[in-house]
Amino acid sequence: MTNVKLPRRQFLRLAAGAAALPAVLRIARAQPSSEVSKKGTRVITLGTKNGPFPSVGRAQSSNLLVVNGAQYVIDAGEGVTRRLARLGTNFRNIDNIFITHPHSDHTGGLGGLMTAVYDTNRRSLVNIYGPPGTAASVKGLLEFLTVSSEIRISDGTHTVLATKVFSGHDTGVGMIFQDANVKVTAVENSHFHFPPGSPGYGKYKSYSYRFDAADRSVVFTGDTGPSDAVAELAKGADLLVAELTNPVDDYKAQQIESGRWQQWTAEEQEALLRHHVEEHLLPDEVGKLAARANVKALVLTHLNDNYVRHVEEVKKHFSGQVLIAKDMMEF
Repeated sequence: MTNVKLPRRQFLRLAAGAAALPAVLRIARAQPSSEVSKKGTRVITLGTKNGPFPSVGRAQSSNLLVVNGAQYVIDAGEGVTRRLARLGTNFRNIDNIFITHPHSDHTGGLGGLMTAVYDTNRRSLVNIYGPPGTAASVKGLLEFLTVSSEIRISDGTHTVLATKVFSGHDTGVGMIFQDANVKVTAVENSHFHFPPGSPGYGKYKSYSYRFDAADRSVVFTGDTGPSDAVAELAKGADLLVAELTNPVDDYKAQQIESGRWQQWTAEEQEALLRHHVEEHLLPDEVGKLAARANVKALVLTHLNDNYVRHVEEVKKHFSGQVLIAKDMMEF
């Protein structure tokens, strides 16, 4: 793989953004790198956009953890395949994918990623782990991919059906995976609160993950509200990669400006605001979580477009290093 450098215009934007922030804040300055290190643990935030609506400049939620050269994908929002391609990733070498929860902005790019892996003529199994709903999602995507798979086998360019290459797994909590590089622990977080009688009640869950390697421990909150389980999971971690959502007044104003707010009923509007406040991490809650867990550094992701001015609220509660993620940044 070859090194990828930031375009000059993008570099200048990052530099200007860093200069505009208070001195106590630090933006990770690492440029996108295509080198897969032989040793050590790296985190690359592939996609940092929040919410279900795609944007031009940023991909939706996805991360890459590289440990001793092995690649672990955490979430697969829309744009994940293009981000990995820009990184110079060998798709054939992706063995394990972890999904935090089955919202579309965390899974919308999974089909494209599976296609890219399969089209490298991958023959060995790729495992996709996640909470209930993961196996069903993978099964549905495989039905779509099977058409292309049968065509490629028929034209002689492939020999293995896609159904033999991918396997989706609904996991429980606790230790869900371990290999020579990492141990992965999952907890259920507070992103889902479904009322009795709803289609998802008792059926779907949302997870946060901790990856423990020899040199670093990294926790990905995924989407969550305040959660004792996540705080316990993150205790003493070297890096906490946490979502940051904007305060409710800002969120409502953005929805009104976009024209989407007016399309929802009063009941839907009320549910959206409740979901935003109770099932995501507002700035003060992120700071409290990081402080309670006593993590060494905090990376903010799953961001809206006006996040910088909310970071000071995080710093009121957490005195450690706060880093603001952008697509294709390494930590």
